[in-house]
Amino acid sequence: MKKLILSLALVGIATTLAFGQKKVVKSAERNMKRGNLEEAYGEIKGALEDPETGQDPNTFLLKGKIETKMFEADSSNTMENLTYGTSAKESFMTTFEMEGNDSTTKVSKDLFKEVLPDMPENFQGEGIYRLKNASFNKAIERYEEDDMEMAFEFFALAADLDPSDTSIVFNAGYTGNMVGESQRAKSYFSKLLEIEEYNKLNAYYFLIQIASAEDNNPEEAYRLVSEARDIYTDDKGLAEFEIQLLLQLDKMDEAMTSIEAALQNDPDNTAIRLRYGYLKEKSGDIDGALEEYTRTVAADSEFFEGNYYAGALYLEKARDIITEVNDLSDEEWEKRSPIMIQEADDLYADALPYFNKALELKPDNTDIMEILYQIHTRLNNESEVEVYDKKLAELLGPDWLER
Repeated sequence: MKKLILSLALVGIATTLAFGQKKVVKSAERNMKRGNLEEAYGEIKGALEDPETGQDPNTFLLKGKIETKMFEADSSNTMENLTYGTSAKESFMTTFEMEGNDSTTKVSKDLFKEVLPDMPENFQGEGIYRLKNASFNKAIERYEEDDMEMAFEFFALAADLDPSDTSIVFNAGYTGNMVGESQRAKSYFSKLLEIEEYNKLNAYYFLIQIASAEDNNPEEAYRLVSEARDIYTDDKGLAEFEIQLLLQLDKMDEAMTSIEAALQNDPDNTAIRLRYGYLKEKSGDIDGALEEYTRTVAADSEFFEGNYYAGALYLEKARDIITEVNDLSDEEWEKRSPIMIQEADDLYADALPYFNKALELKPDNTDIMEILYQIHTRLNNESEVEVYDKKLAELLGPDWLER
């Protein structure tokens, strides 16, 4: 009989304790609604330590709601403030997991209740979407204050809460990439590729850049370019990326095929035609390469690389002739050297307008000044030699020739 009385007493104590913790949860909810957030937070954390209320998804849901309001209330928008938002997200995720990831349950419907503009407070959701909106607003505030690190963190939190909001996910990737968080940025851009109706072109551009530059993985960059080109077949930027990566991967035949196809659609694309010239030069077709370089300048006289490469190839052709002259026998020298030397000098003269334009485009480039000094020296243009000697002495010192 004593044992029975004792066991009944223990059951009564347990029931009282459980009931007491439920009262604490109710108190926490009342304090939250009254704005007593610190008191409510202390109560709900205590309720989570109880074996019964700590296993109730409603307890975690309420904890997340309190943390969301604390997150909203703090306008400092610092990392310390972010911890409340992150903790609220974890509370909400735990709630959903405890509901078996079933969005149709009563608790889940409360968790995912929408935040509707111009509606009374009691009609507004206090779960996932309220936290998302608060984090988005903080991200915008930090972005406008040029605090990109915190803007990224708040965009990231909002994106994690609602991966279907493509605008926020893109902003998370964009700001993450801006502040050097390339791996996290990559995860957000990759999520956008999974959304069928979304225009993924810019996401692909960023992923290609991250793979190529930050990850130093041209194979992955090329895979992404190929994938993107299957979707955006007419995009010129992707065509340029593809050619650049094929050259980087030493896939010369594929690069040549890709270049020729691109030039059929865009014959005046100077960047692609420059690479066409490079491939021809590498294959030994110097005249063909020179033709491509000069065509880039014809398409755009302000194209620095086209001017520089054309001038450099004229010089290379001239130097090859000079080398050949130096290897002539005495008998051949008498017959051929005057003609060959004049041919070389003509090529030096042909190079001049391209290097003049290149220096005009980059007026502080001393390497081009030295080239022009050497050309004018070769052509006996004494006044021009003096001009470049004076410029180089001013920029590099009076002993610049002895460097």
